[in-house]
Amino acid sequence: MTTKNLKRGEAGKLSGNAPWFGLGFLILVLAGLAFPAAHFFQALKTKQAPQKIESKVDEATLVLQVEQRLRWEYDEKLKRELAALEAAQTTETAQAQALPLPLGTVTDVRQLRSEIPFESKVTISEGGTAQVERASKTSYKASYELSLRLPKAATTLSELESANPELPKILSSLPSLLEKAQVSPWYNTIYTNKAERIRREAHSLSELLTKHNLYDCETILQLVSEKGRKVFFMQADMDVVSDGSDGDRLPEMPEEIVNSTHYQPFTSYGWPKKTKTPNPMIAGLKKRIESGSVELNAAGTTAERKKWLRDRIAMLKRFVDDLSARSYLIAEYDPFIVIPVNLLTASSDAFTPKVGDYAVVIVGKNMYPCIVGDGGPSFKVGEASLRLAKEINVRASPYSRPVSDLKVSYLVFPGSREKKADAPDYAKWRQKCDELLLEIGGLGAGYQLHEWADLFPKPEPTAQPATEQQAEIVR
Repeated sequence: MTTKNLKRGEAGKLSGNAPWFGLGFLILVLAGLAFPAAHFFQALKTKQAPQKIESKVDEATLVLQVEQRLRWEYDEKLKRELAALEAAQTTETAQAQALPLPLGTVTDVRQLRSEIPFESKVTISEGGTAQVERASKTSYKASYELSLRLPKAATTLSELESANPELPKILSSLPSLLEKAQVSPWYNTIYTNKAERIRREAHSLSELLTKHNLYDCETILQLVSEKGRKVFFMQADMDVVSDGSDGDRLPEMPEEIVNSTHYQPFTSYGWPKKTKTPNPMIAGLKKRIESGSVELNAAGTTAERKKWLRDRIAMLKRFVDDLSARSYLIAEYDPFIVIPVNLLTASSDAFTPKVGDYAVVIVGKNMYPCIVGDGGPSFKVGEASLRLAKEINVRASPYSRPVSDLKVSYLVFPGSREKKADAPDYAKWRQKCDELLLEIGGLGAGYQLHEWADLFPKPEPTAQPATEQQAEIVR
């Protein structure tokens, strides 16, 4: 089992008295008042009217994911601030020297870590006394301008062929499907969310969304076949997720995963447990609960820290209860894709995917049957499980994309999910995807869906006592 993708869940350990009041209040609103996850994400990430999620089970799982992601974002910000403070405290004070004032203008051009060309200009001139300049509003000022262009959606066959020339061969009906295709309103919503996030980060001088993740979506189209089959078609790149756990199918996981504070044991797709074998992640959660309880009862623990500990322990206990009753996909073993959570919770759009809907991923000449298995950020698209990523590119990992270019086609069949969620059946998934593809014209000659193998470790057979006939043969 690999470690968790740092982009989607790494929460650093906090020391000292962490100021969690604001976040704790938000979590209480989510969990204590049972505020639906869909309402929360729509209010926080988009300007659309709140929508009700279709399933109470989906809602509960998404709330758990919200809790973890909020904590990760807060922890990461706090870690950066503490690191900056520590660096400032350990920097040696420079010796004062009799040097002339550094007057003049200096221009610097460099590329930020987020792949954004950045030009800075600092002009220093001589002014009046310090008392005068302190009172002046123009003595020490800065201006910052950030520009970006939002892309238009690809809509023509030639634009899609530039990403993958095999597409019209694989989907012979694609030209006719594109004739009546509509750009999904979610394409603009996603880029609006990206722009608003960048605007917030720029205003606070925070680290910006990378250029790669800004331009991660080529198009989102609504396709309808002659038979009326709706298709959510998305062209994008592919990042990797590595979440999930299931005691029934994988009763043992590596210690670094079990004891991790950032690995997410849930996916949006889940089903009732079938055996009494405990989820392996529970052991690590109980260990963290025990450790937190010891610190909570320690004499030197401050009141503020105790509030944080009570909140964290209550959350961990909810996780234990959930993992005791339900199983989830495991990204290292199960093929699935991730769709922005605000799409998954939008009940008013008949084209938007839902958790469990069948999907086909096309890369080059290859087609991979899978399902929509998890929800992701509302400003990012193009994510898939580690199992699917490694099948596309053996070098893929939680830290390495299988496809960086916008060459991955995601076909989701809205409304195709089973009425009752169950453990993955890869052969059934392939058959269902084949049937759904036939509803839009089928695959071109010589093309077929990938067949997934079951990679889960099989228990060793137990020795059976010999029958009388076998014993006689031995004698």
